[in-house]
Amino acid sequence: MSISPSVGALSNYLTKIISAPIYNRIKSELEQFLEHFSLGKKVALKARKFEETIKGLIIPGIFFEELGFRYFGPIDGHNLDTLIPTLKNVITLRGPRILHILTRKGKGYTFSENNPEDFHSASPFHIQNGTFLETKRETFSQVFAKKLVSLANLDPRIIAITAAMPKGTGLDLFKKALPARFFDVGIAESHAVGFASGLAKQGLRPVVAIYSTFLQRSFDQILHDVALQNLGVIFALDRAGLVGEDGPTHHGVFDCGYLRLIPNMVSMAPKDTQELEEMLEFALELNSPVSLRFPKGEAYTLSAEDKSQKIQLGKAEIMHEGKDICIVAVGSMVKVGLESVLLLKEEGIGALLVNARFIKPLDEELFHYVANNFKLIITLEEGSLHCGFGSALLEMYEGAGFLDKVKVIRAGLPDEFIPHGARSVLLKLYGLDAHSLAERIRRALKTEIICQK
Repeated sequence: MSISPSVGALSNYLTKIISAPIYNRIKSELEQFLEHFSLGKKVALKARKFEETIKGLIIPGIFFEELGFRYFGPIDGHNLDTLIPTLKNVITLRGPRILHILTRKGKGYTFSENNPEDFHSASPFHIQNGTFLETKRETFSQVFAKKLVSLANLDPRIIAITAAMPKGTGLDLFKKALPARFFDVGIAESHAVGFASGLAKQGLRPVVAIYSTFLQRSFDQILHDVALQNLGVIFALDRAGLVGEDGPTHHGVFDCGYLRLIPNMVSMAPKDTQELEEMLEFALELNSPVSLRFPKGEAYTLSAEDKSQKIQLGKAEIMHEGKDICIVAVGSMVKVGLESVLLLKEEGIGALLVNARFIKPLDEELFHYVANNFKLIITLEEGSLHCGFGSALLEMYEGAGFLDKVKVIRAGLPDEFIPHGARSVLLKLYGLDAHSLAERIRRALKTEIICQK
């Protein structure tokens, strides 16, 4: 079951076949016929096999048979009396098999059946009437989509592409506003990227909006179809970082690592929704591959001590001045960094907070300044530490010969699959909340003072 309704020729064809009057008429008559059997299990088993044989004559089993599969179905996936015996029978056969099972998303709860997309990953709701407990506030996804629509209204070259997640990425808004320039390719992320590369080759500006965790399915297309040709495809990585209760398969924690190693790729991460809008606009001005990662959740806006600087390629932003330690935060972690800075300030510890903005390229001028003026730097990212932003900064310092004069502490997620759990719980578990970060900085400063003595 996909998040949004299935699309594609095969899906439409199968639906057409199994909903055809001839199929349903024969199925109904066959069921009535079988009701008259009462000669024991052997006859019943023969009757079930006979039913499967009859269905095989009027459903697209031959399509799969030609591919070398034994095809069985379709059967009602909610009817356990049919499903379980069929599974037991099919499992005893040899060779590749396809068991076609039909299920209804949200089966058993009327409100979910009628509104399956909203209930795919539902927040708390009233079970009696299916209404959600809280009014949903605007999300990063919706801010992204609204900005994209406004930009597309000004630029006819902008095309929106997703892979079976139009509502999750907010692109249902784009579909409604500009349907002729919206494409949902179904659960086929690799095709989405390959398709985008072709559009970009013809002078269009495709924006591919896919969850961070699912974009990794299209790594080869990003590398060879887009980056190798240096095409202007924009990758909007929704749900980058921890996504809470969706669990290990959905946490978007690897994109920083696998995207920053690709030549020609520009990687950005906004600190808030205002910067998300500015980065999207900036990305469309570039003529190269761009990835833009942003988190799942409610929209918010932060403010720097000085007026926010205009987005420039590879330029970071100073959010807060300080002299004792430097915190370099990426994307969603800027908010955590700012909260920890304020906690430390109450204790007389001054921290310089840098909003990195770019994962690639890095602001070498600013980070050289930081290395010349601070002995301790802590990087903060909501992603895997392996090949992440902190590693990129270390690599830059190693190349510039700064590692003998500055210590870099990396804060992020370890080399493991992150479990289920609310985002706030997981941040605390891995020491990425404001209080944990502030305590880590206190210990690091104390250790540095002892070493100096």
